[in-house]
Amino acid sequence: MSKVIEQDVSILSSSKHGLVYLTANDWALVADKASRLSFKKGEVLVQRGKRGNGVYLLLKGTARVQIPPQTPAPVIGPGEICGEMSFLEDAAASANVVAEGEVEAYHLDAPTLQSLFELFPHLASRFYRSLATNLSRRLRDVIGPRSEQRLEQRSEVRSEPPATGSKRPS
Repeated sequence: MSKVIEQDVSILSSSKHGLVYLTANDWALVADKASRLSFKKGEVLVQRGKRGNGVYLLLKGTARVQIPPQTPAPVIGPGEICGEMSFLEDAAASANVVAEGEVEAYHLDAPTLQSLFELFPHLASRFYRSLATNLSRRLRDVIGPRSEQRLEQRSEVRSEPPATGSKRPS
């Protein structure tokens, strides 16, 4: 494996918000089959309403995920993935992903991913498990503050003493 690919694999495998279930061998396969792309500040990696053809794995730089009407827009960085919802659903993208500065990323198109998954079914299992974990975390990030407030309000209501002199069962 070349020094550059080793560095890329190190970045991708060390991200706590990346494809965390992939093994070192999985990453080597992915890096070997992916296309390395560069984006300038303001360039679009994923365009909302447009069908994507795969996923991007950020290697360097950050990109902003523009989800209307959400503010502030989430930022993704090295080791993180974008375009996965469009890939999973084989549908148009639900958000724009725009480079905040110079960005380098691997692009894996759908046919390449599918052929890797057919050759290496365990890679597919770990890839999809990683995507599920990421999507769950991102959903929690979006609904988290509101749902935490609701849970706190419910627990406050439950812990208040009864208004009348009646006793609560223990």
